[in-house]
Amino acid sequence: MAHAPTPESVALLARFTAALAAAGIVTEDQIAEQIARTDRADPRIGAAMVARAWTDLAYHALMLKDGSAAAEEMGVSMAGAPPLGVLADAPGLHHLVVCTLCSCYPRAVLGYPPHWYKSAAYRSRAVRDPRGVLAEWGTTLPEGTQIRVVDSTADYRWMVLPTRPAGTEGWDAARLAGLVTRDVLVGTRLPTA
Repeated sequence: MAHAPTPESVALLARFTAALAAAGIVTEDQIAEQIARTDRADPRIGAAMVARAWTDLAYHALMLKDGSAAAEEMGVSMAGAPPLGVLADAPGLHHLVVCTLCSCYPRAVLGYPPHWYKSAAYRSRAVRDPRGVLAEWGTTLPEGTQIRVVDSTADYRWMVLPTRPAGTEGWDAARLAGLVTRDVLVGTRLPTA
């Protein structure tokens, strides 16, 4: 949990914002809109994208070709954000997303990164022992499944398009989206029906 801002930090932010506006770099309205956009970001956006991909083949193809365009099609502005890549799980292949340097994360579609995603333990162990990390989450993959660890960076952000669970045929997108959590979208868990 973040600490309440101090009067000094509030004053510093006000001076910085005023300087940006005075220089014509950005307006106060633009800053307010960016803050509002950041606050609207939520893992349910990524879940809705996955559910749509499971039910719409054209959207599925768009997600894999250009994740940013797929997010924009769902009404999410990707302006100023690094490109969004989407990693499709498949039988025998599972993706796990990590940022080995810090906490690069597709905030526009997943919201704020959880504390564990930013931890040094997760960042290092996900690369060295991905199967062990998944086991700690209670995620057991079928025998012989390859785990591909993908590094999310300042230049390119990643999310996982998991395999649709068996037994969900005929489900609508809202019900399917309920199976997809933030942890599923970074690959630490699997969606279950």
